[in-house]
Amino acid sequence: MAKEKPIIVIKKITVVGGGHHGGSWKVALADFMTAMMAFFLVMWLLGQSDETKKAIADYFSTPSVIEYNFSNYGVELTLEKLFLDLLNEPLKAFQSFLEPIDTTPNVLDMGSAKVVVSTLADQLGDIAKNVQVSSEGFDFDIPDTMLFLRGTSIPTAEFINIMTRLKGITAGLQDAEIFITSAMFNQTVASGQSVEADRIAKQRLDLVKNKVQSGLEHTTTDVIGRVNVKDKKGEMDPNKLIGFVKISIKQKAIKSDGTEARKIKDLFGTSKADNQVYENYVDQVTRQKREQEKSKK
Repeated sequence: MAKEKPIIVIKKITVVGGGHHGGSWKVALADFMTAMMAFFLVMWLLGQSDETKKAIADYFSTPSVIEYNFSNYGVELTLEKLFLDLLNEPLKAFQSFLEPIDTTPNVLDMGSAKVVVSTLADQLGDIAKNVQVSSEGFDFDIPDTMLFLRGTSIPTAEFINIMTRLKGITAGLQDAEIFITSAMFNQTVASGQSVEADRIAKQRLDLVKNKVQSGLEHTTTDVIGRVNVKDKKGEMDPNKLIGFVKISIKQKAIKSDGTEARKIKDLFGTSKADNQVYENYVDQVTRQKREQEKSKK
């Protein structure tokens, strides 16, 4: 009798995981943890000094650097500045664009000649004359008739306003040198004597220099002044006897931290921003401000 073949039974065990129980508890937990964090932050703030509270309020109330740049320079110039920043100091660029502004921006650290010219136009407008921008810095003149009464060291009604606008350029400078030249002619003073003209020019220099010095936010910037008095014999036309206060701002070759100073570059366009380029920017900025005022109305 033939033997029966054994029956082979293959048993498959399938393990089925538990069904989805929902993730709403995760959302609830996240909300709870966020609320607890906010609660403890509020409790911590209540125990701080008034100075700390003000500093924290200023941090969250001021715009970021990128917001400041877009609103002041426009998209094209901001992107040019960002490109130069990423090429030179990528980590610093990301950090600076994320952090709010708690100090005045350093004009010399902007890297772009176009941004520098735009900043000068935005801050000073048609006050600045003979604007020149180079890789080391920039300089411009302010006619003395805008700052002082003719032939005297008595400030005009616009003196404070002009110095406030100048502060927007000089306050944030770091590792820089500000050269201030008080220039005038002998013929503009009452006596016409060089001694009196030199005395008045020094008094003018002291007023401007002290204003600039008091507005600096960093101790690494030096303010240097000098007097330039000239004799223009035979000249009687008042329009040809206008002096000026020359502001020349240069970056120090080596910064206080030992690193090499950054040069001002021109990514596109001419390599030098002359007075005509500056005047074009002044016209452009003036038109933009007028359009903004109309849109607000």
